[in-house]
Amino acid sequence: MTGRLDGKIALVTGAARGIGEAIARAFADEGAFVIMTDIVDAAGLVADIGPQHGRFDRLDVRDEEDWQRVVDDVLAREHRLDVVVNNAGITGFEAEPVPHDPEHASLEDWRAVHATNLDGVFLGCKHAIRAMRQTGEGSIINISSRSGLVGIPAAAAYASSKAAVRNHTKTVALYCAEQGLKIRSNSIHPGAVLTPMWEPMLGSGPERKARMAALVADTPLGRFGMPQEVAALCVMLASDEAAYMTGAELTIDGGLLAGSAATPEAD
Repeated sequence: MTGRLDGKIALVTGAARGIGEAIARAFADEGAFVIMTDIVDAAGLVADIGPQHGRFDRLDVRDEEDWQRVVDDVLAREHRLDVVVNNAGITGFEAEPVPHDPEHASLEDWRAVHATNLDGVFLGCKHAIRAMRQTGEGSIINISSRSGLVGIPAAAAYASSKAAVRNHTKTVALYCAEQGLKIRSNSIHPGAVLTPMWEPMLGSGPERKARMAALVADTPLGRFGMPQEVAALCVMLASDEAAYMTGAELTIDGGLLAGSAATPEAD
């Protein structure tokens, strides 16, 4: 049997862990050759996937010269670029809890979050289009967030940046269509997906399970999503199965944005 992404050349940002790692693994499993990029070394991931299925290149998504270098290298070595997944992102309070509400967030922290989450996506789309012009087709997948669809009082910069990613995705879709290019641009909006970002809140020990339940208490499906489930959507959008999809936004949040589910009463 053939893979759904056989023969495709894909680039994934933020591939060292979490959702990005799951996407890279899923793409390789489906037959793509994956350029895994991050500011953190992903040598272990490359070893697991195998050099015949991909390689690692360091990429700081905030740096246009880095984008130029990495994409030029892909075109020189692989001669095409079919899929770009702009996944790299930060909340801004990974290292320590600092104020990120609209009143107390610092301008420095605000700009740092937007530099990665929004500037990085802008540059990723820009250089993806440049590379994909060679074949006139391709798939750009931008990882936004449930937080890009609703306000998040304690994460103002994160929510703002992810909302901008949502809208820029649509702008890119329309621009490429206007240019007569078969380059599709779609966004994915995960919510409550179990990635390393949650670890400080979950902790360890016997209370971990209770903390997990509390964090997803308002999610109708009553659990965290898994990175592999987001990766499955990326596979679909990267494949030829989604040839008629562009400018779309796909939410994967366990029903969180649908509202609240009634709790069955015990007999």
